[in-house]
Amino acid sequence: MWQRVLILSFSLLIQSWTLAVAETAHMFTFKSIDGEPIALSEYTGKAILVVNTASRCGFTQQYNGLQSLWEKYRDNGLVVIGVPSNDFGGQEPGTEKEIKEFCQVNFNISFPMTEKTKVKGEQAHPFFSWATEELGSLSKPRWNFYKFLINKQGKAVDWFASSTSPSSPKLISAIEKVLSEHD
Repeated sequence: MWQRVLILSFSLLIQSWTLAVAETAHMFTFKSIDGEPIALSEYTGKAILVVNTASRCGFTQQYNGLQSLWEKYRDNGLVVIGVPSNDFGGQEPGTEKEIKEFCQVNFNISFPMTEKTKVKGEQAHPFFSWATEELGSLSKPRWNFYKFLINKQGKAVDWFASSTSPSSPKLISAIEKVLSEHD
């Protein structure tokens, strides 16, 4: 029992240390849906839209809009990253293989996707804890399809709730502003 407490304490200490030294999103790495690392540092000089997703959610149709954003702005420097999560209502119960197939068959998703990831609570991926710290407690994901916009330098600049459609003027304006900024 004490070993579990020690391991949990150590992992929380490491997570706290990571947040303390993380100045930009570029310091974080996810694991792709295929098991390969997605180092956000690879996207230095690009805008990044990180979205927690789910296949069985009322907002799942937002995949269409996210794919459209990716297709429209990727050549201008936007990277969309989908982060499947089962944290809200158990709406992402599938395996990585099932999630990938669902996204490709139903929405023709070609933007990067991570493995299923925790986005809330003590076990949340450090990116989400960092983004909430940077943008304030209101930005903490409260449901699927929360969106975090990261500028070219890796700074968190804005967040958008689930109800904000990928085609909303507010989101598009924020993306275009970040893309127009010089490095």
